[in-house]
Amino acid sequence: MSKTLAVKLLIFFLMGGIISGHPLLQAQEKQDEEKPPLAKNYTVSQAVSPIKIDGVLNEEAWKHAEIIDLPYEYYPGDNIPAPVKTECLITYSKSKLYIAFRCFDPEPGKIRAHLMDRDDVAGFTQDDHVSVTIDTFNDQRRGFLFAVTPLGVQADALFSEMDGQKDFTWDAIWNSAAKKTGPGYVVELAIPFTQLRFPGAAGKLTWGFSMTRSYPRADAVHSVISHVKDRNIVCVLCQANKVTGFENIKPGRDLEFDPTLTIRRTDQRADFPLGKLESGKIKVDPGLSIRWGVNPNLTLNAAVNPDFSQVEADAAQLEVNTRFELRYPEKRPFFLEGKDFFYTPKEIVFSRTVYDPVWGVKMTGKLGKNAIGIIATQDRYTNLLFPSNQGSFDISLNQDVFGGVFRFRRDIGAASALGFLYTGRMGNSYHNHVAGLDGFFRVSETKVFKFQLLHSDTAYPDAVADQYGQEKGDLRDNVIFGSLVHASRNLYYGFLYEDMGKNFRADYGFIPRVDTRRIYGFIEGTLWGKPGGWFQRFLLGTVGSNITDGNGKLTDRTLTINLSYYGPLQIDATLGGNLRKEFYYDFTYDLNDIYAGLVMAPTGRFNFSVYFEGGDTVDYDNFRKADFSRFSTGFEWRPAAGLNFNLNHIYQRISLAGRKVNDVHLLQMQLGYHFNVRTFLRAIVQYTDISQNKELYITPVSERTKVVFTQFLFSYKLNPQTVLFLGYSDNSLGLYRIPVTRSDRTFFLKIGYALAL
Repeated sequence: MSKTLAVKLLIFFLMGGIISGHPLLQAQEKQDEEKPPLAKNYTVSQAVSPIKIDGVLNEEAWKHAEIIDLPYEYYPGDNIPAPVKTECLITYSKSKLYIAFRCFDPEPGKIRAHLMDRDDVAGFTQDDHVSVTIDTFNDQRRGFLFAVTPLGVQADALFSEMDGQKDFTWDAIWNSAAKKTGPGYVVELAIPFTQLRFPGAAGKLTWGFSMTRSYPRADAVHSVISHVKDRNIVCVLCQANKVTGFENIKPGRDLEFDPTLTIRRTDQRADFPLGKLESGKIKVDPGLSIRWGVNPNLTLNAAVNPDFSQVEADAAQLEVNTRFELRYPEKRPFFLEGKDFFYTPKEIVFSRTVYDPVWGVKMTGKLGKNAIGIIATQDRYTNLLFPSNQGSFDISLNQDVFGGVFRFRRDIGAASALGFLYTGRMGNSYHNHVAGLDGFFRVSETKVFKFQLLHSDTAYPDAVADQYGQEKGDLRDNVIFGSLVHASRNLYYGFLYEDMGKNFRADYGFIPRVDTRRIYGFIEGTLWGKPGGWFQRFLLGTVGSNITDGNGKLTDRTLTINLSYYGPLQIDATLGGNLRKEFYYDFTYDLNDIYAGLVMAPTGRFNFSVYFEGGDTVDYDNFRKADFSRFSTGFEWRPAAGLNFNLNHIYQRISLAGRKVNDVHLLQMQLGYHFNVRTFLRAIVQYTDISQNKELYITPVSERTKVVFTQFLFSYKLNPQTVLFLGYSDNSLGLYRIPVTRSDRTFFLKIGYALAL
């Protein structure tokens, strides 16, 4: 072991000792030895009268509904009495679950509520809202989340205990209404049982329920909950309330047809920049998706010539001086149904690899302790990602490929699981098969162990292998992954080992780097503030990582130290630095950098962020060490309930001995107006300006490149599937001595309709 590495590891573990041994933290840990009270159980009965979803709780059914209080604040306070009174009411009919919230407020004039798009997570964070997470299988592994603001804006998500994440890309069709009242506001929800999965057994059912209310004010965003949320228990659903009842509920036929019609025309300038912008042909694409609840446990999705088009633009990402392919999130409805069933520690299933399918079939569900997921598609294009230790790139072949996924997971014990995963793709002289085991084990209330073992078998067409520098014949290799994470009130640490074989490929997933053996560890301590104090949390942590290739050659080594502060006005400030070694094509570089960031939301109408990082980097285009700095800012202003202006800017410079190598500006502006919860008009402009000093490049480059993307979108959403999109987008390009000129433009209309039977 080198002296430098020994010093870094000593610092790493000393940091852990300092954090965990701090007297204040030890005192707080002693307080945590007293277990808080367990969540209360409730019994719910069927509604005694019809219910109209209008935000007014005047029906007889609500007078007999079960009432669940939200008595605790779990953030920033730790299970202290809630600062506001909130009641949740639950009842049901044979086909729907009904939930209502009475949200009392001592200062109703300070309620934060704005119109925004459905599932606008950032917007929800700024506004008052209520939510309910329902564990219908009562297995403490996944939950359906539904949230509503005081103006009736909806959000829904799948919550998975396997990764602790809320996936807001999932959509359900449900009804809600909200209304401000004198003492606060009321929210009313009706969720069809067709949108949920639950055991098909007769008689009474017991489900887990966790109700929350977000109460953002100048001093803090107060998070209120219906049960104690112990910070020394990593599992959230394990602590939820239990609600028993739901007798004789029926999902009905649970059959949904979603026909779509997309009409578009793209005009292109074939001879850039002087040629004429020639009008393209109008393309009409009808499509049909079908969703069938085979039973309450299983859902079948099928699509013929499906409309998998993505209407809204991806967020802009900086692509200058990057080594590995960038990841963009999935937004297409067909792939979002039951997405969490396919989760494993490594992203072996990433549906954006399916580009333009002819058809698709998917089945997901749970039978007892067994969860299954099946996907089959035929794609008109074969998208390939070629990974390595030093970089990655992708290509697209204009040839059909058949793909499939099979997932099986078996629940073990109270909150653990063991799973099997297979993915495969087959085309002309091409195949990729991946299979393996994975496990999720809750070792204790604070510790989780995960593992995954995978094997892949891949063969490319000879012409593709020759052209893109890949080996011919069958490529076979393995992945070994294991991690142990501890998460408690004051201490968060973990260790990870990962071995990615050089010839491992997961073409149905997103694995941009292989030929690595990684050892990773982190430790972080938290100091909690007092209610109403000048700080809510201080976090001090350190991260260490060591990566070698398959031959044992060091390729990356990092030691990070980070300090974070959370306080009033939704302030989130961070300061840190990295000591790094990085091997890149025959040379190892010593690199150091620092970073600092601040996010602040002083009012419900305004928030901003600023972030800086700078120090050493590798100039990958020119194979040398260089200096870099990056400065990013974000600004959001909501001057009225329906008006929103958003501006984000990134500036990055790489220099050598004080001389500029390149400058990059990435600017994204968004202006939107929401007429109501269903209708909005939005304009987006993305502008990239790259300036390069050709004297400092080893290969010829353009001195100046400007790219402009604009989009105008009118959107009407009755529900996630019944939609109308009308829009226009274009791309423009400017080069050295060539002004910014439009290269193409597209007009599009999309209509979708959900027909539920």
